[in-house]
Amino acid sequence: MSELPFLSLLSIEKEVVTDVFSRRTIVGKQEMIVWASAKAGCHAKAHLHPNEQIFWILSGEMECRVGEQVRTCHGGDIVVVEGGIEHEMWVRQDTEFVSMLAPVRLDLLPGAGIPVHLRGSEIP
Repeated sequence: MSELPFLSLLSIEKEVVTDVFSRRTIVGKQEMIVWASAKAGCHAKAHLHPNEQIFWILSGEMECRVGEQVRTCHGGDIVVVEGGIEHEMWVRQDTEFVSMLAPVRLDLLPGAGIPVHLRGSEIP
């Protein structure tokens, strides 16, 4: 495994969180980056947190709700979620995305288990 300050994405262990969501997580002192893979049918339930979060969709398709606004997002789209704003995501096609959060969310650290918003995350 690579050591800070230089990393290779492939040197970061892929964590299978649920049967429809996996991630590689990089954690700094004040922010974190999550490289995620979500299978079609994954649903991140409505939730909010004080952390600012930016999603960069690399490929696939997700329907995203931020506050009252809803949009279908594809590869190349970016979604900015201010802290304290309720948001929700429905993965319509297998999707790869990068999520940047500041400050660090403890419930998203490697080994922290399944975050509440991903429990039962499959769409029936």
